[in-house]
Amino acid sequence: MDKKGDFMTMVGETMLYYMLYGMCWVMSLWPYKFLYFISDYILFPLLYTCIGYRRKIVHKNLFHAFPEMTDEERLVIEKQFYHFFCDYFFETIKLVSVSKKEMKRRMEMTGLDALNHAFEKKDMVIVYLGHYCNWEYVASLQWWMDDVQCAQLYSTLRQHAFDRLFLKIRSRFGGICIEKNRSLRQIMELKHKHQKTVIGFIADQGPRWPNIHLFLPFLHQDTAVFTGAERIAHKVDAAVFVANMSRPKRGYYHCEFVPISDKDVEYMEEFELTRLYMDHLEQQIKKCPYLWLWSHNRWRRQRTDSNAPEEWRATVKNGRPISDTPIKTHQ
Repeated sequence: MDKKGDFMTMVGETMLYYMLYGMCWVMSLWPYKFLYFISDYILFPLLYTCIGYRRKIVHKNLFHAFPEMTDEERLVIEKQFYHFFCDYFFETIKLVSVSKKEMKRRMEMTGLDALNHAFEKKDMVIVYLGHYCNWEYVASLQWWMDDVQCAQLYSTLRQHAFDRLFLKIRSRFGGICIEKNRSLRQIMELKHKHQKTVIGFIADQGPRWPNIHLFLPFLHQDTAVFTGAERIAHKVDAAVFVANMSRPKRGYYHCEFVPISDKDVEYMEEFELTRLYMDHLEQQIKKCPYLWLWSHNRWRRQRTDSNAPEEWRATVKNGRPISDTPIKTHQ
């Protein structure tokens, strides 16, 4: 019975995938202007007004991130974010069939000379990104770099059909999608082959407690941060860049690849890379706040929580943090 149930589930998920892919492919053929019309007059009212998708989380995140702003100013950013989020949805669907010529017209990449120069000394380049602008467009980097393998880390989605759909979209440019739980092994394999590789790390989400090794002040809040990209950078002796993204106008993006520091990763202190990345991301968000993913429950884990590990609760004294890293306790 279990085998039959598993088989039927697999068939159902396969059918759902082909339905989703077919719908996305058809929609991807529609002109940008028509998709933006749907974004403005159908999806935005549905998402923002009717459903109120994650509005409480967005409101809370903006309130704590920009305490110096008035309620009216934060409300403007909130509405701008939802408009952009709707655009992001349709722009990502366009990736199903977008041509190389159209992609290069809408996504400008600069700093490629610096990336290529880094390969004169290193086999690996790690690029820090955030959920800022349309991060899906950065996967097209492979179309700009023919002699280098491009890769990106991803987290498996719970719904198999949607997971398969996003993998299809993200890999159609020729890059490798590396599942984050197997990332170190696959990256080490590329390293041992001396394969010149650019690997993108989106590292601005909230990690789970077992993966939290550092808290930093970020957007006026005590923030748990990912440090995995930094550990891998040290492990493979990579050159490290940040992707500085902007949106000159609707439907067009610019991504500049900039070295994160003049220092070689070998000579950096522990967590220095992570601190530099988070500082860069904060400055980027402040320049144009609505382009960040405010609907993510970024600050749901705090070291003052009752379920926080003892080693993290020990870092708080009189309601104030006394250490960015965990303090070992004897129980």
